[in-house]
Amino acid sequence: MSENALDGADVAAWMQRAARVVAEHESALTALDRAIGDGDHGANMQRGFTAVASKLESESDPGLPADVLKVVATTLISTVGGASGPLYGTAFLKGSIAIAGQESLDGLGLAAFLRAAAEGVQARGKAERGDKTMVDAWLPAAEAAELTASDGGTALEALTAAADAAHKGAAETEPLVAKKGRASYLGERAIGHRDPGAESTALLLSAGVQR
Repeated sequence: MSENALDGADVAAWMQRAARVVAEHESALTALDRAIGDGDHGANMQRGFTAVASKLESESDPGLPADVLKVVATTLISTVGGASGPLYGTAFLKGSIAIAGQESLDGLGLAAFLRAAAEGVQARGKAERGDKTMVDAWLPAAEAAELTASDGGTALEALTAAADAAHKGAAETEPLVAKKGRASYLGERAIGHRDPGAESTALLLSAGVQR
């Protein structure tokens, strides 16, 4: 993996690491979702990313970064249940469109992917920042990547900043009252619980900077 730019193989390796990270945190994600949701987020995410890993392993040539991300999108849409499948599928699909044709992603390319992904999630879920959803991780991640890239940061530096911002955003969902999804039915009882989608978003982005 190059620190300066990510090619298709790098992005595929990132998604393979994401599958392992999701598997490692399945029980934790399930516990978060059990508190304020249906209790199936961990299992759904593991199923989806296990399928993603299998699909990518079967490809001898991953292609361009956008090609890899499109495979991720279509696989998640077809395998992940609940609201997470369409939301994550939209994120990766919109992100892939934003970087179509690029042989590798530098800092600005990585930021473009994250911005399109964040806006895709926001549009699909009709959610705003502060609604206690995965938007609270995706938007800060995109903004952090854009700031880092605009200062000349590499792809790895932009992704590291994005992952840090996503983790911070996920943590900041804990004191919020949910305004979207099943958690919104709980009212103030959702206070004190972290949004599972925001947490899984942070985990996926962190997988990109692991070695």
